[in-house]
This record gives sequence, structure tokens and C-alpha cells, in this order.
Amino acid sequence: MHTIVIGTLAILLYLIAAILLGARLRNRITSPSSKWKGLITATIATLLHAWVLMDHIFTDAGINLGVFNAVSLVTWLISAILIGSAVKRPTENLGIIAFPATGLAVALENTFTASRITETINTPIEIHILISIAATSLLSIAAAQAVLLTIQDRQLRNKRPGGFIRALPPLQAMERFLFQVIGLGFALQTLSLLSGFIFLDNMFAQHLAHKTILSIIAWSVFATLLWGRQKFGWRGKTAIRWTLSGFGFLILAYIGSKIVLEVILN
Repeated sequence: MHTIVIGTLAILLYLIAAILLGARLRNRITSPSSKWKGLITATIATLLHAWVLMDHIFTDAGINLGVFNAVSLVTWLISAILIGSAVKRPTENLGIIAFPATGLAVALENTFTASRITETINTPIEIHILISIAATSLLSIAAAQAVLLTIQDRQLRNKRPGGFIRALPPLQAMERFLFQVIGLGFALQTLSLLSGFIFLDNMFAQHLAHKTILSIIAWSVFATLLWGRQKFGWRGKTAIRWTLSGFGFLILAYIGSKIVLEVILN
């Protein structure tokens, strides 16, 4: 029962943080104090969220990384990375999207059950899982950044730079941050695939084949994007399309496969 109470409080704080940041953006408030109110509220929410995760993931039977726990863990890491990044970079507005999504993940985790228990502790496999989750989290942030870039680019082309656009960093700075996140996420995804081939007995086993193939496709998409950026200076709509395509394959690989195996096929 205490987990439900703590989770509910975390959800409320995530929503309040998003509302504070949204009001700051809408009203064009630029004072640092308004930014920190939202970030501090979100920080408290992530601490409570971490408590819920510990209770749900580390069970007496072993480590439970079922689909709802996994989604909650990924969104928690996304929020934590955003908060850390916003200390030095103007990325706090991404929290308007990320924090409600994280709150929704907590609600799903507290409401539904899908178990995937690892009964024995195998450090290399756990490292592989953690790297995969970190890569997915970073590339999720890149996808959210790509969506913001789409809106920003469209409004600038239509010569309607409203309050929302004025609150964002310049387009060039947004693109630079996008590729920095993609570069780091791609490096972690590469390590994830390599560690999977090394530590897992058969990456193309019956229940891993589709996940492995989709992960490799996603890796190839991001590799092509980074190569195109380096070779041809890809940016704008081209970069956004490749980013969202790679993210789509990645979500199908990690979240889609879990939903099919653990919820639909049970």
C-alpha cells in the first residue's frame, strides 16, 4: 500500500513540475527561480519514483524487469537525465513532455503486472540490460528533441515565432544538442549490441530474434544519420526523419517485443 501512496505522490509532483514549466513557457518568464521551481519539484518526484522502482524491480523471487517496470525505469532515467542536463543547458522545456509521460509510466507500473523474473544474479547480463536502458533513454530524449525541432522549424519558416519558439534556444543550438545526445546514445547502443552478442548464449533465440533484428535496424539507422551528418552535413528535416525512424525501430525492439511476449502472449 505504501508503494501506491508514494507512486501517487510522484505522479502528482511530475504533473506539477510540467505545469510549472509549461506556465513559465506560456507566460515567457525567464527568471532562474521559475526554472528551478519546476526542476526541484521534478527532482523530488524522481526520488519518490526511485523508491517505487526499487520495490517493484527487486523482489524476493529475483529481479523483475517486466514491461511496465522496464518502461517506468526508462522514463525515470529520461527524467533524471533531463534534470541533470537542465542545470547547465536550456533543456528544461523537454520536461513538459517527459514528466507527464513518466507520471503515466508510474501509474501503469502501480496498476498492471507483467513479470519477467531473473532469479539468479548474472553481472554481465545485468550490465547489458543497464546499458540497453541507458541507450534507449538517451535516444528517447533525442526523439523528443527532434519533435521540438520540427515545431520550431515549421514556425520559423511560417514566420510565426511565438512565445513557445522564443523560449527555446536557437535552432543551431538545438540541433547541436540533438546530435550530441544521439552520439552518446548510439555509443551506448553499440555497447549494448556487443555485450549482448558476448554475454547472451543466443541473441537469435526464438524470443530474442525479432528484438535483435529490430535493434540492429535501429542501430543502422542512427549510424547512417551520424555518417550523413559527418559526410554531407545532414540537418533539419532530414536529420529529424532519420532520428524518429531510428527511435521507432528501437521502441518496437524493446517495448513492443515486451508487450507482445509478456502481455499479449503472457
